[in-house]
Amino acid sequence: MARIRRLGIDELDPEVAARVAAEQRTPLEMAVGSIVGHRPDLAAPLSAYTRSLKNGLLPRRLVELVRLRIAFHNQCRSCMAIRYQDAVADGLTEALVCSLERPADASDLSQAEQVALRYADLFATDHLSIDDALYAALARYFTEGEVVELGLQVALFVGLGRLAATWHIVEDLPAAFQSTSAAPLTPWGNESVVVR
Repeated sequence: MARIRRLGIDELDPEVAARVAAEQRTPLEMAVGSIVGHRPDLAAPLSAYTRSLKNGLLPRRLVELVRLRIAFHNQCRSCMAIRYQDAVADGLTEALVCSLERPADASDLSQAEQVALRYADLFATDHLSIDDALYAALARYFTEGEVVELGLQVALFVGLGRLAATWHIVEDLPAAFQSTSAAPLTPWGNESVVVR
């Protein structure tokens, strides 16, 4: 059960509900929004920010791989359980998600994806070790604008993912992610749910 009460669609600010098309979303798709809705003045700019990133330059497959790897570090159950439809359409498969267990050794990840995942790993676990060499490696595969976008995506995934993990929004997730076990979970090897 979520630790902060989730608002029903009828309780959301009408402008916020319209902006996120709340009536067309599943409870899982509205999980974070139903809590952020307690502060509609913050929900609107957060929604605009995430929408801007979703319409960014980076391939959706790469963004989803990065998001799922960070979800593992954060142990955000709702983050690990979902797969975004646009990433699936861009080539994300569960076999590819399994590569996230050891991304540096995965032959089905591109070099650009491996570098982005290395950046994400360090950002989530030891951000001060991100150095000139890693930025030079990123520059081999990404424009400066893409590197900025990657950084903003990663910052959002680390921060909001950790917040969502503390909110414990698990009631709409597959059984493995609802478990009360304290053992770490992974986004690979467990049932997932595709969302918009």
